[in-house]
Amino acid sequence: MIEVRDVIKTFTVRTRSGRLRHTRTKVDAVAGISFSVEPGEFVGYLGPNGAGKSTTIKMLTGILTPSSGSVCVAGLDPSRQRTILARRMGVVFGQRTTLWWDLPLRDSLTLIRHLYRVDARDHRARLAELTELLDLGPFLGTPVRQLSLGQRMRGDLTAALLHDPRILVLDEPTIGLDVVSKATVRGFLERLNTERGTTVLLTTHDLGDIERLCRRVMIIDHGRLAYDGDLDRLRTTAETERVLVVDLARPGPPVELPGVRVVRTEGPRQWLAIPREMNAAAVVAALADRHEILDIALREPDIEDVVTRLYRRSTHSPSR
Repeated sequence: MIEVRDVIKTFTVRTRSGRLRHTRTKVDAVAGISFSVEPGEFVGYLGPNGAGKSTTIKMLTGILTPSSGSVCVAGLDPSRQRTILARRMGVVFGQRTTLWWDLPLRDSLTLIRHLYRVDARDHRARLAELTELLDLGPFLGTPVRQLSLGQRMRGDLTAALLHDPRILVLDEPTIGLDVVSKATVRGFLERLNTERGTTVLLTTHDLGDIERLCRRVMIIDHGRLAYDGDLDRLRTTAETERVLVVDLARPGPPVELPGVRVVRTEGPRQWLAIPREMNAAAVVAALADRHEILDIALREPDIEDVVTRLYRRSTHSPSR
């Protein structure tokens, strides 16, 4: 569905170097990335601010043209066949709306039907389906400017899907949403992907979205792909520690075990950091030999800590 090969995007930045002089500097916002996305995949695309995420999205949608390399989306060249691609792709930018500010939501969606030249019968059926899935009924007659952020986001998702695209690109779709609205949007996207097989590419800073929705994660940093794989392998790649939470029968000093680090104690409860390569069962057995244990739980590292560690490692890599 998406094929990106050796793509570079270079911008020229002008900086003042004197009262009347400027210096031109070339900056690679994207510095030679390659990846492919198969039909039906749900992929998270992560990176710190300035890493190249938005530039990549703009090249996939045809807004920007690569300086070199090739991009193919749904069998099309985005920069040359942007109008045709628009009928096969839906795009949602969390901080921008495609809806008309002063029109009722229903009228905005009708205008979008005409933009995409969707048959009236297909539009009615599709709108009815999306209205039910996203619970739009109570505010279809409300002007867009009066909608809450969560309601507007559901309206933007509907607008992006009215023409039944094969691929959906989402840029921060849950930014600023409350817990209930986030759950609604996440549940809808999960259902859209699993039941209809829509290919989804998601960029977000909300790692809860990634854990809930994405089976595959790509991380971009300094314009290059720093990681491409599943979440479990990401935790291994970032060399993070697991945490063993132990409830002892009685309070005591921090336990001492080779290779294990006590990160916190609170009465009889202790938090032990275990290197990923260490066998957790062996640690538990060694603990049981020396202490009376009431309860024990093994926690995998938080995905936010994993991604932060990977960013830091990438930033300090000698190859950068």
